[in-house]
Amino acid sequence: MRKQLVGVTALAATALLVTGCASNAAEAPKSGTVADAKPTTEQIKALFADWNAALATGDAQKVADHYAPNAVLLPTVSNQVRSTRAEIVDYFEHFLQNKPSGTILDSHVAVLNADDAIDAGTYRFALTKDGKPTTVDARYTFVYEKIDGKWLIVNHHSSAMPETV
Repeated sequence: MRKQLVGVTALAATALLVTGCASNAAEAPKSGTVADAKPTTEQIKALFADWNAALATGDAQKVADHYAPNAVLLPTVSNQVRSTRAEIVDYFEHFLQNKPSGTILDSHVAVLNADDAIDAGTYRFALTKDGKPTTVDARYTFVYEKIDGKWLIVNHHSSAMPETV
């Protein structure tokens, strides 16, 4: 009888274990779903085009909307590190007076996971300074994070090229 009781208990425990695993498997997110799909390199590169389009509006608030609340901006034409929305808006209020338009010259995208990516390379800005057209070549790094379903810049570093091209 004791052997039968041990056998029945083991069978019941196995059934509970299998049932428990099956229900947990049904509740766990499945790998490969749209929610955890990594973005493509092209999708990350397109984020620059969206940001550049915001520059074209001339509205510093719209540009700042591309940055996460905790973003850090190390801008091209300012020595001040910008780490609040107000500081980022302030930078773009001045920068946008030059009517900037950026063109990527060289891009290297690293998709880290479904929610994080880096785009680093070089870009050229066409600007109007004192009524005269000019260009500035710079190196850049954009670190993006998907926050509440929207890709935002969490870190943006831009520095003018040290050598003339």
